[in-house]
Amino acid sequence: MKNPESTSHIPPAENHSRSRRVRKAVAATVLTVCAAGAIAAVLASASAAPLSTPRGAQTPGSRYLALGDSVTFGTEEPQVVPAPNYNDASSFLGYPEQLGAELHLKVANAACPGETAASMINPSAQSLGCENTVSGGPPAYRPQYPLHVHYQGSQLGYALEYLHTHSDVRLVSLMIGANDVYICVLTTRDGCNRNAEQHAVLGQLAHNVQQILSAIRNEAHYNGQLAIVNYYSPNYASASTNGFSLAVNQTVDAAAKPFHVVVADGYGELKAAALHSGDNTCKAGLLTQLGRPGKCGIHPSYAGQALLAQALAKAIRL
Repeated sequence: MKNPESTSHIPPAENHSRSRRVRKAVAATVLTVCAAGAIAAVLASASAAPLSTPRGAQTPGSRYLALGDSVTFGTEEPQVVPAPNYNDASSFLGYPEQLGAELHLKVANAACPGETAASMINPSAQSLGCENTVSGGPPAYRPQYPLHVHYQGSQLGYALEYLHTHSDVRLVSLMIGANDVYICVLTTRDGCNRNAEQHAVLGQLAHNVQQILSAIRNEAHYNGQLAIVNYYSPNYASASTNGFSLAVNQTVDAAAKPFHVVVADGYGELKAAALHSGDNTCKAGLLTQLGRPGKCGIHPSYAGQALLAQALAKAIRL
């Protein structure tokens, strides 16, 4: 997830110029305006999407498949103290591992730092640091470091194979989309500030999310609980930062609606926790701490991840 006024998604790139940050902030304020039109266009073609009836809820010992990007992976920036060990994926504990421990589930966390909805489907598609990256973005993670689970090809391909071979999966979660939009910010001359650019990237995000969920429901024939996890805002006191997160959340939630999903309100959960810290997610201790007071990364701290796990637990128990 990207903060229009802070460091990059996963792993973080600290060398972005000030002009880049300003352009990100400007673009984010307009994103929610374009989201509605992009969502409507995609949903018009999604109304005929096949629906399935979800089966049983989780029981101790059942399996949970988590899909997503760096937030789901549990990434920490290099400046975190003590320094993270990227060569040991098990040292990164995200909300899937926390939820799994709480509910006694067997967790398969297939997330890749920097993943986009496009690269989740096709690993040669543009990502922001999973298999490949863009100028100004973080280096590619997967060619250098291990993921929580090993697989060849795409994350979606792994998910389908996992669902085919494990009949006891009772929960699948998806958190994706922030990197798709941020690539537009980094690769367009105006920082993705034009309505047409934003409409295009949000429309493509919605299309890809529907392709992912359709494959899970209709190719893997999975009819267990399927959850969308919404992004938090890295700074609830910033309208532009909020606009970025809300645009992605609204796009993904609407695109996922035909597939019998529940939505974990990660945005609202962290917002409530930041309320008494001036709506500042960093001051509330919900983001990674980068070695000195008041300096935070973009990724959730252990406490922030716990709130995402709490949001997901609430959603699946409805």
